Amino acid sequence: MTHLALILETCLKRTNSFVRFLLVGIINTGIGLSAIFILMNTFHVSYWFSTFIGNGAGAVISFLLNRAFTFKSDVSIKKGGLLFVSVILSCYFASYSTSSWVSERIHITPVSQQDLAVFLGSCIYTITNYIGQKYIVFKEFSK
Repeated sequence: MTHLALILETCLKRTNSFVRFLLVGIINTGIGLSAIFILMNTFHVSYWFSTFIGNGAGAVISFLLNRAFTFKSDVSIKKGGLLFVSVILSCYFASYSTSSWVSERIHITPVSQQDLAVFLGSCIYTITNYIGQKYIVFKEFSK
C-alpha cells in the first residue's frame, strides 16, 4: 500500500460511522443520481421509475460498502439484505413522497419541480436511511 492509502485508512478507522456512511453515500449517491437524471432527462422516464431505478443501483453498492466499511458488520447477506431492502424501501417511499409533495408547493424558477424533489428527497433519504441502517440492519452484527 502507498503512504497515502495507509494514511487514509488510518484516518477513516478513527471516524465515526456517520462520516463513513457519508463517504459511502457520496459514491452511491453519485451513481444513483446520475442514473435518475439520465433516465428522467435523456430518456424521459417517469419520476417514480427513475428514482426507483437510480436508488436501487445505489442501494446495492450501499449495502456492500456499508456492511464491510461503515458498520463492519458480520450480518449475513441473506438476513442483512432482507432488512436492508425493507429499510431502503420505507425510506424511499417516505422521502420521495414527502419531497414530491413539498416541491409541488415551492416554485423556484431556474429549477424544475422534479429536480427539486429529487434533491430534497435525497437529503431526507440519506438521514432516514442512516438511522435505519445503523439501528435496524447492522445493529446486532457490528464488530
